[in-house]
Amino acid sequence: MSANIQALRARRGREHARDRLPDRIADAVTGFTGSMTFVCLHLAVYGSWVVANRVGIPGIRPFDPSLVLLATEASVEAIFLSTFVLISQNRMAREADRRADLDLHINLLTEHEITRLARMADAIARKLDLDPSELQPVEQHVDPIDVLNQIEKEQE
Repeated sequence: MSANIQALRARRGREHARDRLPDRIADAVTGFTGSMTFVCLHLAVYGSWVVANRVGIPGIRPFDPSLVLLATEASVEAIFLSTFVLISQNRMAREADRRADLDLHINLLTEHEITRLARMADAIARKLDLDPSELQPVEQHVDPIDVLNQIEKEQE
């Protein structure tokens, strides 16, 4: 099991090493903006801005008394931050799709192999004159398209 975990970690490392520079930047920005450091920094900067312009700080003349510049800056920042988050989410969605495809493939292979084993167990049971009736449901092949169609039908 440890070897599998190490192999997965190594693969993820290789995948992240191949990430394009814009994706790396988006992930770094998203990672930082999702931290308490970012929240504290914003509290300090925006708090200072408001105090300097509304309450006043000795030696500093108000530069944005109506706080219009602050609102504009916050709006522009929100536009860029949401774009960085969307870039990261799109990349993560692509990775999740690849993993889901792999999971589906493995599940289909497993289902196929279990069906083959059930048939072999049935043949062995018949050869030994045992009652194979408990194996019948397992031997039925499950068509993945039928399963997907049924899931979609139930979600409607």
